[in-house]
Amino acid sequence: MIVGKVTGSIVSTRKSEKLIGNKLMIVEPLESMKSHADRLVAIDNIGAGIGEYVLVAQGSAARIGCDMEDAPVDAAIVGIIDDASRLV
Repeated sequence: MIVGKVTGSIVSTRKSEKLIGNKLMIVEPLESMKSHADRLVAIDNIGAGIGEYVLVAQGSAARIGCDMEDAPVDAAIVGIIDDASRLV
């Protein structure tokens, strides 16, 4: 998992049927957790808001974490961090 900050949302009117009804958010990983991407798109089934720090699962863990094993999901917000003051 990585920790990141939600910086925006994405609206997609045409998408896989398995993604219909799900919110897509833009997440910027914390500097210490960046790998190859400065930002990523994550499915959000827990209701994170812009500006919140979140836990993001990636790969097959993302699909399991959001209970969507058959959906084309590579990143999922699986938690909202209550206090990120020690992380930033």
